[in-house]
Amino acid sequence: MAKKSFKQFGVLAIKLKDRQKKYTRIELTSKEKSELFIEGIVTVILLILLNLASYMLIVQIAQSSLSIQNLITNIMPSIYDTFYNPNFLAWKKPIFFLLGIIDIAILYWRLIRRYKQMQQRHIISELHYISNGHYDHRIPFDLNGDLGKLIQSINALVDSTVEAIDEERRIEQSKDELITNVSHDIRTPLTSIIGYLGLIEERKFSSEEELLKYTHTAYMKARQMKVLVDDLFEYTKVRQSNTPLSIMNFDMQQLIGQVVVDFELEASKKNVTVDFEATPPSLMMEGDTEKLVRVFDNLLSNALKYGVGGKKIIIHSEKIGSEAVITVKNDGKEIPKESLDLLFDRFYRVEESRSQQTGGTGLGLAIAQSIITLHNGYIYATSESQWTSFVIHLPIKSLQV
Repeated sequence: MAKKSFKQFGVLAIKLKDRQKKYTRIELTSKEKSELFIEGIVTVILLILLNLASYMLIVQIAQSSLSIQNLITNIMPSIYDTFYNPNFLAWKKPIFFLLGIIDIAILYWRLIRRYKQMQQRHIISELHYISNGHYDHRIPFDLNGDLGKLIQSINALVDSTVEAIDEERRIEQSKDELITNVSHDIRTPLTSIIGYLGLIEERKFSSEEELLKYTHTAYMKARQMKVLVDDLFEYTKVRQSNTPLSIMNFDMQQLIGQVVVDFELEASKKNVTVDFEATPPSLMMEGDTEKLVRVFDNLLSNALKYGVGGKKIIIHSEKIGSEAVITVKNDGKEIPKESLDLLFDRFYRVEESRSQQTGGTGLGLAIAQSIITLHNGYIYATSESQWTSFVIHLPIKSLQV
């Protein structure tokens, strides 16, 4: 599972790196360049007219009536001296220089503002393209400032939206697969039940012994259906992340020991020995005992059903740091490596013929994994030539509030 997650992370990192390489500057079209050029020309003309008007206004003020001159003389003598000083012409160059700097600043501001408006049009155009169903496309512009942050936010929003859509599709596909698998598993025993009950209804039996055979077969098929329905109900219940747990303090070694005792009779019928190794003898922890018993029931049932050729099942429980590590292993037939990661998928069976013989629902390990996940733990499987092992890691202290 960890390798799979790491691989997915690596693929995502490569995609992000490739996407960053595709970022480019915005290229203006010929029409936009013309608009920008015309904007500059119009601005320059307006600034020239404004400068002329300002200059004429200054001259008019300087040559205004005596009352204004007296006002200037009395209130602001420095300005009066400047306008009527014989060296006034010497101040023209600094004034024009100052006006020129102001004009350049205004021209730059207007051109930048128009250029940013054009950038915004390009961004809006990219958004329309994405909204038309091209969800694999991202805005490829490399910009600085607020527009750059806006593009990053939009791309991140599209990524999360696409991920949500993909997740919704996976959920829908998962529901369809669930319905298909349940329908298939229910149809087979239901067909047998209807068939045998039909024979009884039509009195197509020659003796009471044959009648009992038909009813017994129908009964066993009905029980098989009930097991499937019960497992399906349990699976859908524990799959919810908000499923409540009845947390209590308990002794894990004592719990496992009781489960082993319950399986001794069934194991002896198949000439299989079940050994429990507890180190330490007592391991107090927190958890939902009812659900954890279901986990070990499923693991031991699988070992007895599917451990073809096996003669021994060993359960080892120990405390490592802040975790309880429980290993359930059997010496049955080895599980192919390509099947190990799929064992915990619902309805998955390594061998179809084997599942028909045992009548399993294919939900046991999926239920066990969901229960362990609810306890903030994890479970994985290994299989070698001698042992097939299921390893459980559970926190000693429950993290649930």
